[in-house]
Amino acid sequence: MRRAGSPRVEGYAALTALGLVAALALHRPELSVLAVPFALALVLGVRTARDPNVDFAFTLSTDRTVEDSEVEAVLTVSSQRDVDRLEYKVALPSGIELVEGSDARALRLRSGEERSLPLRLRCRRWGVHPLGAVDLRARDRLRLVVWEQRFPGGQRLKAYPHSETVRRILQPRETRVFTGSDVARARAEGIEYADMRAYTPGDRLRSINWRASARRNELVVNERHPERNTDVVLFIDSFGDVRGETRSTLDDTVRAAATLATRYLERRDRVGLVGFGGVLRWLQPGMGRPQWFRIVETLLETWVEPTYVWRKVSVIPDRILPPKALIIALTPLLDSRFVAAVTDLRARGYDLVVVEIVPTGQVEPGPGRADQLAHRLWLLERDVLRADLERADVSVARWGEDVALAAALEEVRTYRRHARLGRV
Repeated sequence: MRRAGSPRVEGYAALTALGLVAALALHRPELSVLAVPFALALVLGVRTARDPNVDFAFTLSTDRTVEDSEVEAVLTVSSQRDVDRLEYKVALPSGIELVEGSDARALRLRSGEERSLPLRLRCRRWGVHPLGAVDLRARDRLRLVVWEQRFPGGQRLKAYPHSETVRRILQPRETRVFTGSDVARARAEGIEYADMRAYTPGDRLRSINWRASARRNELVVNERHPERNTDVVLFIDSFGDVRGETRSTLDDTVRAAATLATRYLERRDRVGLVGFGGVLRWLQPGMGRPQWFRIVETLLETWVEPTYVWRKVSVIPDRILPPKALIIALTPLLDSRFVAAVTDLRARGYDLVVVEIVPTGQVEPGPGRADQLAHRLWLLERDVLRADLERADVSVARWGEDVALAAALEEVRTYRRHARLGRV
């Protein structure tokens, strides 16, 4: 609860000052008599005016939601004295729009009256949005004194990025030794059938294939592929952002990261996060629902911070990039520092996949011939960069306006199935 601030006199004060200034400027003392009624009314109004002690409270139905979802809010206003006219204006951030209700209104309050004004808000973009900032203006009955003040908001609404539709995700080339949902290439206790071999002392009886043993007149056991989990690290490019009218490469990067983190954590994999940009952030791989909240909360703090520092992968702690981890780099391929970091990761032997957030839809060529030629050269440079990554055995998926994320990942899955291993 907060109260309105200091009073301000207007109206009659301006008329009184005008009469006195006219008398002095024209050297006509009799003109000052015209200001006497206004001065008397001003003195009477100031002496009789009392601070209305307006209180207000801004409450949200929830402090967490998903972008493009609606949230209920209530602005409660009350006063200890009569207020002839109370005006308020709710300041909404750029990522929040008003769906129902009024963010600016004038009303009259009686002494001790409390008014609840419902609002319905929609989050148009993910992020942490400060809410509750209100401009109040209260007037007395004679409209002589005005109390006005701006109150900063104390509420924060966290809008999580919505998930893309992805049914099949990328399989790692190597798994860890713990139980999970990935079928490992090794042969051990599991469910997926691998091969048959001759029985050796120490094999379990339940692994014996009795039908094959009867045909061969010797004991034969089944070999199976175990179900293991894997380490997945989401490598986020926050060096730059290309923003168009409807899309942004940083927004798409965050949405893709949230989607992949959700799908891998559902499979009991360990998921970590590295924000590689002007501000370096990392999150050690972990499992479960708490890890999902840690990842999403870290993604909400992702923004572009300009810097000229040349960052290397060596600044990231070893525990953040465990061996045999599947690293998924989400980048628009605009900054050479991030491209160099991706190349370094592949040279270190990591299983690397690059999901290119295509920025060409947000970049239009200029009207001049030279501008169009520069745009074509820029597109050719991107093609060369993509080819260089593929020659280094880095799978590249392109996700843009005309391609779904699931289709881009399927393209990478096909490439990884048929492409030969490159030398690193």
